[in-house]
Amino acid sequence: MVKTPEEEHPVKAFGWAARDTSGILSPFHFSRRETGEKDVKLKILYCGVCHSDLHSVKNETGRVTYPVLPGHEIAGVVTEIGSKVTKVKVGDKVGVGCMAGSCRSCENCANDLENYCSKMILTYRSKYFDGTPTYGGYSDIMVCDEHFVVCWPENMPLDAGCPLLCAGVTTYSPLKYFGLDKPGTHVGIIGLGGLGHAAVKFAKAFGAKVTVISTNPNKKDEAIKNLGVDSFLVSHDQDQMQAAAGTMDGILDTVSAHHPVQPLLNLLKPSGKLIILGVIPKPLELPVFPLLSGRKIVAGSGIGGMKETQEMIDFAAKHNITADVEVIPMNYINKAMERLEKADVKYRFVIDIAGTLKAE
Repeated sequence: MVKTPEEEHPVKAFGWAARDTSGILSPFHFSRRETGEKDVKLKILYCGVCHSDLHSVKNETGRVTYPVLPGHEIAGVVTEIGSKVTKVKVGDKVGVGCMAGSCRSCENCANDLENYCSKMILTYRSKYFDGTPTYGGYSDIMVCDEHFVVCWPENMPLDAGCPLLCAGVTTYSPLKYFGLDKPGTHVGIIGLGGLGHAAVKFAKAFGAKVTVISTNPNKKDEAIKNLGVDSFLVSHDQDQMQAAAGTMDGILDTVSAHHPVQPLLNLLKPSGKLIILGVIPKPLELPVFPLLSGRKIVAGSGIGGMKETQEMIDFAAKHNITADVEVIPMNYINKAMERLEKADVKYRFVIDIAGTLKAE
């Protein structure tokens, strides 16, 4: 007999979910598992709205089973712990990011790269080890293995900090791995949205020279005056792009829409690196000659492991890095998704879960 989402587990839960490819979210009753010996139960206070949430509720990636309850930038407070939990205690502030599980035994897991585990379990739109679906942070409570819980720095606000659990580590990790965290390194950031503005803040904290490349010239003042970038290029201005050719050590490409790669490769120095971070539905065209003529690299990077996520949030707290957020009530989420699709947010929506999610 097939169980309903409310019957799958013993603990009643409530949130908002999408039921079909319209992506429209509405109230949803479901259930969470009981708190196991290594589990942490938390009351969710805030949850960020990531662009991948928009892709998922509309099934633009093609791998979605409905209902989908999004949210993987989760901040809350611990309400119950299992008998073998040592990482946190009841009353602690914690975060949960993009992962809810992994095999914990492969080479990637052994090297703190759970995000590249072939059996990695996403916080939502995945299946847990018992075969039941994972549901995300647009909900009142969550139960999570303590390994995938992030300890929250005391001086980090929950609302402006929770987007760092995705947007933060997604940009922090490649800056570190590809050696773009050295003072004086010239880093380009393509796109100034949720990921892009986090990338700027981390790159600046590392001491890099930062150039933002955007299709929107209206973002120049914001980028330079408020975010402190060193220069700003309009990507369709051929003169500007040509003047900056061959000047950058690396570029983080945060755009999640289809766009040409060749102009970006031209901006790189020899041995420069173009790192793709945006989830782009259609394949990009990759011109080979610029790679050969400059020993350039096109790479990808996805979120980060748990050790690096904790390192990132601690670094952010030390350097006073937070996301620029617009806090919204739960019942505004469909309008927020419409605005997100139009890039009409500076720079991340965050849902006030505890204050506005009401069971119906």
